Amino acid sequence: MDVKPLCEIRAFIEGIAGPMGIEVVDVEWNDRSAELTVYIDTENGVDLDTCEKFHNAIMDPIDELDPTYDKPYTLNVSSPGLDRPFKTDRDFERNLNKEVEVKLYAPLKGKKYLEGMLTGYDGNCITLKTEREELKIALNKVAKINKAIKFE
Repeated sequence: MDVKPLCEIRAFIEGIAGPMGIEVVDVEWNDRSAELTVYIDTENGVDLDTCEKFHNAIMDPIDELDPTYDKPYTLNVSSPGLDRPFKTDRDFERNLNKEVEVKLYAPLKGKKYLEGMLTGYDGNCITLKTEREELKIALNKVAKINKAIKFE
């Protein structure tokens, strides 16, 4: 199905999200199920009420934008989840000096999975302080980076 560019849809939705104190983390299109999913976050996290409130706020305006050129689709609004990958500069910046999990495309010093503190980010590389050393890793070597999830 033909859909408008996701960057255009995202920019449109961000204009509604900003004044509501909501950050649009990602926008995805699933061609097979004809679903447009908007992932959101707030300073205090996301609950079902926040998702519903934002869904109701964008439902009519996004229909006017007509992202699918008059074809039927389902609109979903969701939390990106605890283990969501970092995608934006803001994701990296808000997680500086916090514990993260890093999965690499290829082994670095024999490991494809690393845990440590994210101590630096410059848009091209991250600096990760592990128990043993501090590593500078190019982002194009990183398959996924997300918050470390610890269960007590």
